[in-house]
Amino acid sequence: MAEHVRLDVSDAGVATITLARPERLNAINMEMRDLLWAYIEACRDLPGVDVIVFEGEGRAFSAGADISEFGTAPSIMQSRRARHERDVWGAMLSHRCLMVAVMHGYCYGAGLELPLCCDIRIAETGTRFALPEVSLGYIPSAGATQTLPRRIPAGVAAQMILSGEPIGTDEALRWRLVDEVFEPGSRQAAIERATAAARRDGRALRDERLRLASPVAGMP
Repeated sequence: MAEHVRLDVSDAGVATITLARPERLNAINMEMRDLLWAYIEACRDLPGVDVIVFEGEGRAFSAGADISEFGTAPSIMQSRRARHERDVWGAMLSHRCLMVAVMHGYCYGAGLELPLCCDIRIAETGTRFALPEVSLGYIPSAGATQTLPRRIPAGVAAQMILSGEPIGTDEALRWRLVDEVFEPGSRQAAIERATAAARRDGRALRDERLRLASPVAGMP
């Protein structure tokens, strides 16, 4: 069975982690979350790697968590234990590597919360961003209630969280949710610019990520 998350490492010291479940718009299930955690942790020990790039295969970066798995854990305590033992978001926020999210298509729910833990976010023209959890009767559960208002103006963050309505790349760039918007044909050049910027501003970016980390640490 093909893995739904892939790890590739270049000679230039860049590790690329790809969400590879395109038939479900890269909806993140438990298998993917465990693989994300394993690959993110592995990158800590890879010599020469200093940047991790996150991408999505197919028509979307990620449509969010796989809601078909909600409520399927044997018990709430086992579910909480798994989240603490394989804390993807905490691992990202505390990581030594710089992180770049390359977004396209849909970045909804967890598909936006993951990039919010990155240092630099770039997006293809036409990308849509949303935290639609309110429409399902709950709130964003991977830290966005805390990380989003620390990335963009609090009022804009509240509107996204409380309405669940998506915004486009123009709004995302205006409010600095993304650092650059690129055309489809210039994707690789945009990634190279983002990687260079991450390395150039690495110390400041890591300090900012640590500022984000403390309210999210220990999140249930």
